[in-house]
Amino acid sequence: MAVHGWCHPRFSRVREVFRQNFAGDGELGAAFSVFLDDRPVVDLWGGVADRRDERPWERGTPTLVYSCTKAVTATAVLLLAERGLLDVTAPVAEVWPEFARAGKERVTVEHLLTHQAGLPVVEEPVPVEEFEDQEAIADRLAGQAPLWEPGTAHGYHALTYGFLLGEVIRRVSGKRAGEFVAAEIADPLGLELWLGAPGDVATRAARLSGGLRVGASVPTARAREDALGAAMLDGESLTARALGNPQVTKLPGGANHPVILRAGWPAIGVVATALGLAGFYRHLVAGRILRPETLADAVRPRVSGPDRVLLVDSSFGLGYMRPARAFPVPGQGALTAFGHTGLGGFLGLGDVEHGLGMAYTMNRMTDAIADSPRALRLAEAVYASLDASP
Repeated sequence: MAVHGWCHPRFSRVREVFRQNFAGDGELGAAFSVFLDDRPVVDLWGGVADRRDERPWERGTPTLVYSCTKAVTATAVLLLAERGLLDVTAPVAEVWPEFARAGKERVTVEHLLTHQAGLPVVEEPVPVEEFEDQEAIADRLAGQAPLWEPGTAHGYHALTYGFLLGEVIRRVSGKRAGEFVAAEIADPLGLELWLGAPGDVATRAARLSGGLRVGASVPTARAREDALGAAMLDGESLTARALGNPQVTKLPGGANHPVILRAGWPAIGVVATALGLAGFYRHLVAGRILRPETLADAVRPRVSGPDRVLLVDSSFGLGYMRPARAFPVPGQGALTAFGHTGLGGFLGLGDVEHGLGMAYTMNRMTDAIADSPRALRLAEAVYASLDASP
């Protein structure tokens, strides 16, 4: 498989690992980009964007990056807080009065950012007609009672994270999350990153294949190996319920359907190129999106340990994942990295101490919720390259 793009000589190992992912690990199409100290050092792509017609993956091929979105949404919330328009330690009901129902009067914005709100599931099935009505889904959540006492435990709010924080953003800014991200982050910085893809971007997007099937009848290898996989096969488990409603597979093609690509769900809806997502972390690390002190506080772990939904240890700052089983980071980044993974193996990562911003996008998803061997090998190669001669 031909690999396109370039690497700084110091990062030649990264190119080799990228090539090996195609040769030995079933990569279909992918891209990987890295910035070091505000400079591009890796920009690679290869394979096919759509296996049906063998459309080649190009430098500008975007793809839905699933939960890598959560870091972008968190940044929008933190930007509002930095401007004095929102207090993340205050109750959500201060900006969203209807949220103060069913015992949620004291749930804070910080609880939403750290997956402590006890609202990982939309209890009633969301009809397809409502998929593009984020406000309606948010109102469903406003009427629900928490599944645990907020602030006493954390459990990954796979989809609800976005509807909850998206409504906070809308109430404070007057814009939907996608509109706010475009106006305040993506457009000013020239990033190929959209929370809700315009028509031409959706048309160019890579077509995803493979990945987890919530409630699937045939066990995957992962399901036979661990409790998380087993929970995914049990449609009544908290894990399956958290990932399965709104049920994307109700639409032909699932996440490839235009409705999902344009809906801009603030938990999983970013469509981006690898260069665009890596560029987001580049500018975040460089202090061009949030002030350095804001970011330093945001990446400070607020919760760590057993995750009630993921069933493995996870760690979160204010919306950003920190190194844990759910966000494995190799080598020098094991203490300093932050970012977010995406269902099936996507990765967005920043590291202020090492001056890094990186992103991995692809279209052959693994059966993993959080981590991916392909992404991990690439990140390992990047950190190992930091010790190489410039």
